Amino acid sequence: MDVSPRIKICGITSVKDGLIAAENGADAIGLVFYRNSRRYVTVEQAVEIVRALPPFISVVGLFVDPSDDLVQSVLGSVPLSLLQFHGNESETECSRWGMRYMKAFRVRPEVAVPEMVAPYDTACGYLLDSYKPGEVGGTGESFDWDLIPHELNKPVVLAGGLSPDNIAQAINRVRPYGVDVSSGVESQPGIKDHDKIKAFIKAAGK
Repeated sequence: MDVSPRIKICGITSVKDGLIAAENGADAIGLVFYRNSRRYVTVEQAVEIVRALPPFISVVGLFVDPSDDLVQSVLGSVPLSLLQFHGNESETECSRWGMRYMKAFRVRPEVAVPEMVAPYDTACGYLLDSYKPGEVGGTGESFDWDLIPHELNKPVVLAGGLSPDNIAQAINRVRPYGVDVSSGVESQPGIKDHDKIKAFIKAAGK
């Protein structure tokens, strides 16, 4: 029997959006601790969001080439379930915090996916996202799913341009362990559309 992929709603910036995601079947929410992102949250905002969540919802902290002080500040206040690195962090930089982490990769034809992920054997999963110069995620654009190998040595989380309209097709094509959506369920950057969240989760098989 096929199992529906885990669903992460990323770029949550308010308690209300976090609760809507959780109440409609999301397995995880993502909090962005990257100041250049339009979905950036402060430590104080993150604490408020996490405190409002019901049990069994994973909280993923997204970082992009963070300073040690930033990671330490977040970990000291926000009860994260998982770290997610979207920059040029080395395997050592990702694994040094004593927490499970997921490494994100921007997929493009010039570099084979197995080559990109090879140095990160300590990751608990690989997030495969779209490549767009100058962007580190939330582009709203998909990539060629045929570039994803049929089998990697870690679970694959599919991201990049996913929406209620294409998520069923994406799952059928890629068969990922999980899916990650941000801009595809927004009314504007950082503001989630609750109807789109519900439609996405339903179309993903929850």
